[in-house]
Amino acid sequence: MPKGNVSRRSFLGSSAAGGTATALAHPGRAAAQAAGTRTADLPDLTIKEVKVYVLDRGKLGTGPANAGYAKIASIVTESGIEGNYTLADRYWHPNWSNLGWLSHARRLKGRSVLDLPSLTSQWEPGRRRRGQSSYASAIDNCLWDILGKAVGLPVYRILGAYRERVLAYASSQHHSTVEEFVEEVKRCKAEGFKAYKIHPPDPKEPGGRVDYKLDMEVYKAVREAAGGEFLLLNDPVGVYTREEAIRVGRLMDELNFVGYEDPIPTSDIDGLAELCRAIDTPVHVGEFIFSIYNYAEYIRRGALDVVRLIVDNIGGITGAMKVAHLAECFGMECTPHNWGGIFDHAVHFHCELAMPNNVWFEMTVPQGTGDRAYMKDRIRIAEDGYVYAPAKPGLGYEIDFDVLDDITVRVER
Repeated sequence: MPKGNVSRRSFLGSSAAGGTATALAHPGRAAAQAAGTRTADLPDLTIKEVKVYVLDRGKLGTGPANAGYAKIASIVTESGIEGNYTLADRYWHPNWSNLGWLSHARRLKGRSVLDLPSLTSQWEPGRRRRGQSSYASAIDNCLWDILGKAVGLPVYRILGAYRERVLAYASSQHHSTVEEFVEEVKRCKAEGFKAYKIHPPDPKEPGGRVDYKLDMEVYKAVREAAGGEFLLLNDPVGVYTREEAIRVGRLMDELNFVGYEDPIPTSDIDGLAELCRAIDTPVHVGEFIFSIYNYAEYIRRGALDVVRLIVDNIGGITGAMKVAHLAECFGMECTPHNWGGIFDHAVHFHCELAMPNNVWFEMTVPQGTGDRAYMKDRIRIAEDGYVYAPAKPGLGYEIDFDVLDDITVRVER
């Protein structure tokens, strides 16, 4: 037991040392402790430079995985440690844009990475009521990358490693026909996947109506092709009406699906609560929530069964771990989204490795969709269907700077 005059706040902080609670409040201290050293012995983590690598889109390849990902954020310390993260230009959400990221991030110069919580927090009322700033997420992820590199450890070990691998599910594209989904689930099963998530057909014409009856035929055909024991999930991306969602949900129950993600628009909290009461299949919601402070209402109202998140939407790794803790306190699973390139996968993966209440790694298929020419590393499932933790420091996946230099059009400072 602690002796002398120790405040409750100090005691709780010290008792959690090395765990995620301390990592979020005192990331530098947690990094040093994880590496078996002292905070005072860390390299100089004063921020010296902020810049953006603008890449040649023509050398990135084609397809949705490369759209909007032609920039890489960079934060460099006085000791020469560089933290990086993908910097998408825009997102469809009206309050989300990274076009002014560099101008905003220049304010970091002269600050220390050890001040990470104050550099990305949204607690102040003026910020909190507007939703999360997109700028903070890329900053947060870069700073965690720097901390890991400063102590030679992957980020999840600083957060408090809970596991060394995560079971992957194959996450489909929006195919057009039943046959395409059947062929893909068979292929994924042959590759070693133990689970598959369906993104049902997307209307090709602007304003086209979703055919939920066609979707139901997809779900039945995939279940038959995959077999009764194979794990299946479904993500219509919020396009059903309440009535359609309940009809589909009851089919999910019959087909023994293990997850039903974003069936109706996230803004319809009443509808989501009604759906959760009407079906047994767990309802996953949170991908389209844009502030950590908005999750509590969904949990309080029973409008979700499994908490979902996108790191970029809620303040980076720090925000994601706060949401994971919130879900854990209510005895709920937390299942981060994964889509995009290796960095996008990496930030979610580190959170998953540190979360007690996570089950899944979402692997976009075909595998390799998220590969980038400027990255030395690739993310793939192992023979057992799991993705294993990276061993390299920081975000764990290394940039090939020779290739990056070759495809960089300019560096903005």
